[in-house]
Amino acid sequence: MLPFAPDTVPPLHGARVLDAARVLAGPFCGQLLADLGADVIKLERPGAGDDTRGWGPPYVPGFNDLSAYFLSCNRGKRSLTLDISNPTGSDIFHRLLAKSDVLIENFRTDSAEKLGLTPDALLARHPKLIACSISGFGRTGPMKDAPGYDFAIQALSGLMNITGPVEGPPYKVGVALADILTGLYASNAILAALHARARTSHGYVIDIALADCAIAAQVNVAQAFLTSGKLPQRQGNAHLQIVPYQLFATADGWLVLNVGNDGQWRAFCAAAGEAELGADPRFATNRQRVELRAEVVPKVEAIMTRLPTAEWETRLSEANVPHAVVRTYADVFADEQTLARGMKLTVRDPAGNPVDLIGSPVQLHGAPNAPPTMPPRLGEQTERVLGELLGLDSEQVKALKERGIV
Repeated sequence: MLPFAPDTVPPLHGARVLDAARVLAGPFCGQLLADLGADVIKLERPGAGDDTRGWGPPYVPGFNDLSAYFLSCNRGKRSLTLDISNPTGSDIFHRLLAKSDVLIENFRTDSAEKLGLTPDALLARHPKLIACSISGFGRTGPMKDAPGYDFAIQALSGLMNITGPVEGPPYKVGVALADILTGLYASNAILAALHARARTSHGYVIDIALADCAIAAQVNVAQAFLTSGKLPQRQGNAHLQIVPYQLFATADGWLVLNVGNDGQWRAFCAAAGEAELGADPRFATNRQRVELRAEVVPKVEAIMTRLPTAEWETRLSEANVPHAVVRTYADVFADEQTLARGMKLTVRDPAGNPVDLIGSPVQLHGAPNAPPTMPPRLGEQTERVLGELLGLDSEQVKALKERGIV
């Protein structure tokens, strides 16, 4: 029981975000803020919208502007179409900014300068605005004007050089990880700026780069290089600094073994019927096991192939040794833990049919999450937003539509 009455509204209730970003990093950031209760208005190009609307299949059946890609990062938003390159559209854009707390954008540097929408220009005109600028390499440095794509960022940041099999080519991560990490860092910075603004009453410019976020997220592996000066070698499905901590073949499948400390090492050996190995002083500490990786790993590989996966799960669970079976998405979204945590949720498409979405990982006690809503169709809330925020009536909006401005 909480020692107080829980809030009736989500924590970002009353905050308004104009999400003028496209593709993944910025929209993902906006979705995180929408999950926390912000009114997130997605600004899109008239007639075209966010590129990801067409990045399919798969699509929601019957709706070719609702791809799975688009669904993944636009939950809980309202869509407004607006041509900000048109003088009238630009005026509407600034009127909307005057009613907003946060702008998320990933404008190209030359486009922002041409339209007078550089972060400094935005803050000069809207001194209380929190302007979050997302780009490949940031707004400073020799690569500030270069485009940034997740795959390229994974290569340039060093992430690919530590990912993949020991022998063979570097690999990218299976999802656009640099984009996702950037969205997370950006939302964190926005929340900090909102908190600071409550104290200072002025706005902030946030400069977030995919390349910076990808480097920062390599934590202990990148730090190992800075500490030692030695380039880390790709470990495949092993860990650079912990042994044994990797994927192993069993008699009938695969299992991840996560021996994180010396007690777990001895517990694993006992569960495997190899107490003598656990007592071997040469392998007593993790440091020794890392240094003698070439001896330890083959021994564990031979042990793991003796028993089927299910038997290992039973033995390792009883011995409190961390481990995991490699699951498919079908396994993940049927799992009781996944469902109990609300990581699969169901909304309704415009035709009223159920659509499953990935849930929010944020669990709040003392305040509700924002109720999940279907990602919007292109321009679905244009008339409502312009009426609600700027007082435009249906005839005025119709005239704007006829001119191609919205």
